[in-house]
Amino acid sequence: MKNKKLFLMPLIALGIVSCQNDALYEPISQANPGLSALSSYKMSNALTAAFGNNIDLNNLENYSDQEVPSYIIQDNTPLLNPVTDAGATLGRVLFYDKNLSSNNTVSCSSCHKQELAFGDNNIASQGVNGQTGRHSMRLVNARFSLESRFFWDERAASLEAQTTMPVKDHIEMGFSGINGDLSVNDLITRLKGLPYYQELFTKAYGSSNITERKMQNALAQFIRSITSFDSKYDQGRAKVLSDFSSFSNFTAEENLGKKLFMEIPILNLLVAGDRIAGGLGCAGCHGAPEFSMAPISSNNGIINIINSNGIDINVTKSPSLRDLVNSTGASNGPMMHSGLITTLEGVVDHYNKVPKSSQNPKLDLRLALSNNLRITEKEKKALVAFLKTLSGKNVYTDKKWSNPFINQ
Repeated sequence: MKNKKLFLMPLIALGIVSCQNDALYEPISQANPGLSALSSYKMSNALTAAFGNNIDLNNLENYSDQEVPSYIIQDNTPLLNPVTDAGATLGRVLFYDKNLSSNNTVSCSSCHKQELAFGDNNIASQGVNGQTGRHSMRLVNARFSLESRFFWDERAASLEAQTTMPVKDHIEMGFSGINGDLSVNDLITRLKGLPYYQELFTKAYGSSNITERKMQNALAQFIRSITSFDSKYDQGRAKVLSDFSSFSNFTAEENLGKKLFMEIPILNLLVAGDRIAGGLGCAGCHGAPEFSMAPISSNNGIINIINSNGIDINVTKSPSLRDLVNSTGASNGPMMHSGLITTLEGVVDHYNKVPKSSQNPKLDLRLALSNNLRITEKEKKALVAFLKTLSGKNVYTDKKWSNPFINQ
């Protein structure tokens, strides 16, 4: 079933869409206005030289009308920047183009790799002027979250705003415009000199004029198009009315893991805050069926900084729990903002007994109230088995999300 609802009232309530924000989004046009035969020929040659057969503007990949299960209800897509085929195609090229870094060596895809559900197998990613301070977050299903803010510390108010912040970061992609760095205006001048962008921007916006806002909108469209709904979990969820029902395609162990994930723990708060019965309460922060991070959350007790003795207590967001591992069970890179944990078993161990410290006044209250979940080995295995059911297959290989360049 196609599900294209944007849930405008929640978006307006959150301030993502409003009359005041109208100027932030430039309209997308699927039409390519008239071009002279000569200019059209030259630009078509430029597209072929850059992409070969990977992009055909007369036969665009389907980004705008993808299958979304009817039980998925969260969507952070703004009313004024819906996903379109032309816009996402432009976003795909921008995402993979190393020209978006000051020294032409790094693209968005350098840190967000399709074969890893658009995550990174490195703890810290390599930028043009050093390594990132936090592990790169997986991007799969970034669209399907009630939380509209982005980055681990939620410093970006929207996905649109987030997309060019790495580009303008001195360490990551180098167009900061300060301390001798090139600026975004320099980047725009560079892109105007690349013939294939003339046709891509014209196809998407009806004009070859390049602005940062157009880049942001296109990149956000491409990222929101990256979806994963072909997992074993989705096959089971489609046949029932609730996540609390047993899934007929699950093993007994996987159904036990789902039950533990969904149900709240019963705590003996008068003694030590230990769990004495019930589930593990995972869905309290990572609600099914989207498995995105709940808004207004605090940190999870992991406060270390990569290659530093300092602490980082401002991490309040996480990626979706979908595709933590691939369909074979192999990890899609280290987990958490610092890459501290590398296995699903390690994740369960962390939440079994979350460290509490006077240095961390921002520990999430739901974790602060518990002391020991008393997870048994049987329960740990069951929860890990369930988490593995959240991984699909198509996201790792689908051409529409792949690198379109033939020489990058």
